[in-house]
Amino acid sequence: MSIETLTKQVRTDLSYLSIGSNDRVDPSKQPAGHIYDAIIVGGGQSGLGTAFGLFREKISNILVIDENGEGLEGPWSTYARMVTLRTPKHLTTIDLGIPSLTFRAWWEAQFGQESWEAMDKIPRQEWMNYLQWYREVLNLPVINKVKLKLVEPTEEGIHKLHIEGQGAHTPLLLARKVILATGIQGGGEWHIPPMITENLPRHLYAHTSEPIDFSTLKGKRVAILGGGASAFDNAHFALSEGVAKAHVFIRRKEIPRINPIRHMEASGIIERFHTLPDADKYAVMSHFFKHNQPPTTDMFQRASSWPGFDMHLGSPWLQVKNVNDQAVVTTPKGTFTFDFLIISTGLVTDPSLRPELRLVEKHIVRWSDRYHAPENLANPTIDAHPYLSPGFAFQSRDDKGKGRLHGIFAFNYSALISCGISASALSGLKFSIPKLVAAVAEQLFTDNRTDILTTFFDYDQVEFTEEWPRKEQRTDSTPQSFIHSIPS
Repeated sequence: MSIETLTKQVRTDLSYLSIGSNDRVDPSKQPAGHIYDAIIVGGGQSGLGTAFGLFREKISNILVIDENGEGLEGPWSTYARMVTLRTPKHLTTIDLGIPSLTFRAWWEAQFGQESWEAMDKIPRQEWMNYLQWYREVLNLPVINKVKLKLVEPTEEGIHKLHIEGQGAHTPLLLARKVILATGIQGGGEWHIPPMITENLPRHLYAHTSEPIDFSTLKGKRVAILGGGASAFDNAHFALSEGVAKAHVFIRRKEIPRINPIRHMEASGIIERFHTLPDADKYAVMSHFFKHNQPPTTDMFQRASSWPGFDMHLGSPWLQVKNVNDQAVVTTPKGTFTFDFLIISTGLVTDPSLRPELRLVEKHIVRWSDRYHAPENLANPTIDAHPYLSPGFAFQSRDDKGKGRLHGIFAFNYSALISCGISASALSGLKFSIPKLVAAVAEQLFTDNRTDILTTFFDYDQVEFTEEWPRKEQRTDSTPQSFIHSIPS
């Protein structure tokens, strides 16, 4: 099979399922312009999968916007530096149950079944190539280079989206529903410890989420702070780009060896997480943070095979200072000098950190408002997360905020505590997208309840058109079959 044949198969499959026809929602208009039923902010895997999910619900008056150029959505072609995805290749994701839309179908159409069987994990760039094909074959309405600046609710239940960027042909978009499919950083911001930001000039360090010009680091010494998977991704990438030395510093005495996501994938925790009581949700995520996600064995082997690689366990950074335009790092096990620091310390989640939510964030319920964890589990990082509905909707602390937050959904990493490994982890997308889409569709339905029921009660289109007795029917009462049976 070729990719052209597969593309035709996808479109045939969708036509068999009547996807893409008979919109359920009547389009709305205002003097200010067209009103979308939903605008999805983010054109990566979560945003694209959500758009397809809405199409399946026959909600097609939608738009996807992304601040990056086409092919640069999400992390895969920008700051992700792993060789392969960490997710097992057999897990299905944004295909939403359509076999011809799976990554495997796309791969085998080009490289054959034997190549699929020989593959260990999905190559990172090939996943991005698949996402571009997925967007194209489904004809999803994505506009690139459009950045959301602000969500402004109105009294009419319409959200004004203030936007900017090369792709923004207007400064304002109108939407009934806003879905923030903004990935791992979309619920807060990447974290760099103050000891670094306050003591070093900006050209001596970068977070793993930022662009790094490794060509300027050839032959130099680099330190990486953090013991998670991305630390080793960056160590391997740096060394492969010509860095002389890459030292990974980990505060723990051992590298985490257990990946709790693997258990979640097999136990039902991912797909049924929303059924757990708050105490269980909090405990599960506290345990998840405790273990974090270790590097894959193959990536650790790649990184550690370089002669310039070194690793320091039990070595938190106690002090960082600038000496002769170099970063001097002090740990319990000694002091080291480097030309550049790469910070792999994750992110902080808090709606107050998101500028696009500044008009509504004070109304958003946090976990600290709804649940007080026992002392041995209490974690301010968890407490700052928004307390979402099972359908990823923001909920309000007060009556005033209910109307303002109605129709805004957080389909990003900030949903972790409320909805589990779902919104930005590949393992959860096949389960979370249908929940999100159902919640959006139900809100649209209930918002339109009065009009829908009025038209239902007034509905008088005739469907049955037969009459009895038929006009051509005989007028005598003798059955024709009986007349034919009388001998002549």
